[in-house]
This record gives sequence, C-alpha cells and structure tokens, in this order.
Amino acid sequence: MLRYDALQATALKTDPYPYLVLTDAFEEDQLKAVLTDFPEIQHPGSIPIAEADSGPGFDAMIKELDSDQFRSAIETKFGVDLANCPTMYTVRGVMRQKDGRIHTDSKTKVITVLFYFNEEWANEGGYLRVLRNGTDIEDYVDEIPPSAGTMVAFRVTDNCWHGHKPLVGQRRSIQMNYLVNSAALGKHKFFHSISAKLKKLFS
Repeated sequence: MLRYDALQATALKTDPYPYLVLTDAFEEDQLKAVLTDFPEIQHPGSIPIAEADSGPGFDAMIKELDSDQFRSAIETKFGVDLANCPTMYTVRGVMRQKDGRIHTDSKTKVITVLFYFNEEWANEGGYLRVLRNGTDIEDYVDEIPPSAGTMVAFRVTDNCWHGHKPLVGQRRSIQMNYLVNSAALGKHKFFHSISAKLKKLFS
C-alpha cells in the first residue's frame, strides 16, 4: 500500500528536531480504499482503533504499518532500533476548538507517525506546524496540510513542539506510535479508552 521508494528518497530534516514529510505516501488505488473504509467518527478525541468501526481497506493499512518492512524503513530513516518497541494506533475524525494546542509528545513514545485522510482541504486551520518553541504557534519551520495520503513522522524529543491553529469540524487522521516498552502500551491504551468513552458520552 505504501510507497517505500518515496519514503526512502525523502530527506530527514533535523531542524529543530528529526522529522520527515511525505505528501504521497500511498499508492493511489490503495489510498482510495483507505478513504472509503475510514471509520465514521462522530465525536472528538483520539480513539483506539479497536473501538473504531473500520472497513477492509483501513484494516489492511494497519496490518501493513505493523509489518517488519515498515518498521525497518522507519528504523533506517531515523537511525533507531525499534525491535522491542510495541506500536499503538489512535484515530481522529472530529476536532474541537481547543484541539491542536502546542505540545511535545510523551517521553514514553520513541517515534510518532501521522497519516492524514482529508480530501480537498480548504480550512485555514488544521495545518500541522513544526515549531521552534512551546509558546508561539507562528514560530514554525514547516507547515503541513492534512491532505489525503500525507505522512509525517518525527523523533520524540524534549523539543518536538508541534500543533496547529484551531478548527471545529472534520479532520481525519491516524497516529501511530512506537513506544518504549509494553508497560507504556498498557498505560496508553487504558487512558485512551477511558478518554474516548467519556468524550463519546458527553458529545
């Protein structure tokens, strides 16, 4: 499903932290299948994929992301050993005004990989920004539209600041994380599951 040749050819940027952007990560026909089978999500928050009602195209993508081939490609690109790093997946479909605030990812994460699935993005908000600091959304080195088929990956560091200007409405994405150990996986799954249930209840 993925264009490994394009991923291999994509340069790893290092300012202000290691990251890459690939705007056409999927083979065209495979991207269409994922878009068709993307879960219908009606409430905000990051939802564990086990709780999302997806179709076969989406499920095939997750299977490939779990493959040794993809893991090896990420290891090579970032120069890290991910052999003992379990993976976690969450999916988003709806954004709130407060979503996208500047943050760094948890230290229990080694690599974060984002995939976007929004066709004909025209909203002024929602563009992912790679930031130089944790206070100024305008001090950015890169701005990435959440367009269908776009992949963003970065090494989780103390300064991996990122965020986006607010929007309210649909913004479809998947977040994949390589975690430091299985204990971190259990902790994240527990809290994401509780959070997703509460957001669904009060939406």
